[in-house]
Amino acid sequence: MDWDGYRLVLDLGYATLPRLLTHWPDGAVDAVVITHEHPDHCVDLHGLFRMRFYGDSNGPRLPLYCPPGVLDRISGLEPDVDLETVFEVHSLPGSYQVGPFDLIGLSLPHYVPNAGVRLQADGITLAYSGDTGPTPALAELGRDADLFIVEATDRDGETSRLERNLLTSTEAGHWARRAGARRLMLTHFWPGNDRAASVAAAQLAFDGDVLAAEEDLTVTLGTTDH
Repeated sequence: MDWDGYRLVLDLGYATLPRLLTHWPDGAVDAVVITHEHPDHCVDLHGLFRMRFYGDSNGPRLPLYCPPGVLDRISGLEPDVDLETVFEVHSLPGSYQVGPFDLIGLSLPHYVPNAGVRLQADGITLAYSGDTGPTPALAELGRDADLFIVEATDRDGETSRLERNLLTSTEAGHWARRAGARRLMLTHFWPGNDRAASVAAAQLAFDGDVLAAEEDLTVTLGTTDH
């Protein structure tokens, strides 16, 4: 997310660092937010660490906002180096001023500690669920958001599980409607799922625009591209 030159990254899962570098070849981001420790959300944080650690190490530490467990997971790949030589760590859930953004992290149900993230700047709000089961906190997280990014795993048998840690596309639409969000973006698709079918399912529950997260998709928030 680039807001008037301030670069904030939300989650760095598999193969996200190369895509980040296509936009910002120097890798010079201003802050990173990680929702939880599962590798599909944080593993490329290790690559960013190595760029910083072995590159220009004279600059300030990079602010990193994340729940407990994220650094432990990454340190398994780099056990001989203190990751906090590169990262200035701030714990989620919590509330922070991050450059131009008011950041709020809310705890949401998952297999490991997970923080949904709400970012506000200049009257614009973006919310992102990370991975989550159904919970009324989603309505609070995405309240009146200009864009609500919600996981829509659609794993077989999900709704019959006694303990819910993931959502369906229809449930994503339901919670976006409950939140009063203006637009919904679906993400975290189960391998092999039809993204168009996921969008159609979400539209059954949500009257606003529904997008599928696609590689290199750019979304306009407000009057400028962020």
